[in-house]
Amino acid sequence: MAPSASLAPSARFGPLIGNEGLGDARRLSDPLQTSLVKGDYHYYHYGCDGQDDRGWGCGYRTIQTMASWLGYNVKPRIENKPPPSIPEIQQALVSMMDKPSSFLGSNEWIGTFEASLVLSYFYDVPCKLLHIRSGGELEQNAVEELHQHFGKRGCPVMMGGERDNSSKGVFGVCTGAAGSYLLIVDPHYYGGQLESGEAQRRGWASWKRLASFNQSSFYNLCLPQTDRNHT
Repeated sequence: MAPSASLAPSARFGPLIGNEGLGDARRLSDPLQTSLVKGDYHYYHYGCDGQDDRGWGCGYRTIQTMASWLGYNVKPRIENKPPPSIPEIQQALVSMMDKPSSFLGSNEWIGTFEASLVLSYFYDVPCKLLHIRSGGELEQNAVEELHQHFGKRGCPVMMGGERDNSSKGVFGVCTGAAGSYLLIVDPHYYGGQLESGEAQRRGWASWKRLASFNQSSFYNLCLPQTDRNHT
């Protein structure tokens, strides 16, 4: 049985969901190692700020979720610095000459490489990019790296792929005798404010067995290299 995810709501920001960590892995019956994001953040998703970005904005929303974690948890240098808007992210990528001026106001999606540029530009946080050649290699080449990352950094990770090109946030990893799971926070929700616990009940925050990922798609992960003593 997969572990369960739980979101503890925060009242500090109205329609976005903040939390103090998520991921109850106790439902796994076998011995396990669980490593999770540490600290508060906000769940950014399609349309959460009034801009309808369905079909192309998932990468931006995952970056915003990661940026909100930085604003809460990297002190005092980044404390309370709000996530950049989609137009601000696009302007930054043009300013860095990663994108042409025609990128401004477009519906072009972005991935883990752009995420690393954006987090460095706005927050001066370097990122490690990890390339996994196929979903079938996640267990061998990503799981231990993620355990170490969450144990040392405590920061969310962005994940995207080729055939599986939907951006997603990785907020934990759980390993047991039956295999490993990733705790995925999915930015593709579109709708009104989510009540406490609704994100996980509707599957927007949930543990995913590695076998459920596209085994023939490569995956890229963006791991922010925050200071060890960030809080």
